[in-house]
Amino acid sequence: MTSPAVLWVWGITLAVIAIVIVPLAIYLLHRTLTASRSIDRYLRESLEAGRGIAANTEAITALEETIASASSLLGTTRKIQRHTAAIPGALRGTAEDGGVAR
Repeated sequence: MTSPAVLWVWGITLAVIAIVIVPLAIYLLHRTLTASRSIDRYLRESLEAGRGIAANTEAITALEETIASASSLLGTTRKIQRHTAAIPGALRGTAEDGGVAR
C-alpha cells in the first residue's frame, strides 16, 4: 500500500498542474492565437497595399515607352525644322531664276 505522504505529494502535484500549469498553457495558447490572427490581418492589408502600389506603378512602364517614342519624334522634328528652314532659301533661288526649278 502507498503511504499517506506519497498521496499528499501526488495530490499537491495534481493541484498545481490543474490550478497553475493548465490555465497558464491556455493563456499562452490564446495569446499565440491572437498574435497569429493579427499577423494574418496585417499580411492581408500588406497584400492589398502591394497590389495598389503595383497598379499605380504600371504607368511608369508606359511613361518609359512614351519617352522612347518622344525621343525618336524629337529627332524627326529636328530634321523637319532643318528642311523647313531651307525652303525659303530654295524659293528665293527659284524666284531669281524666273520661277524655273532646277
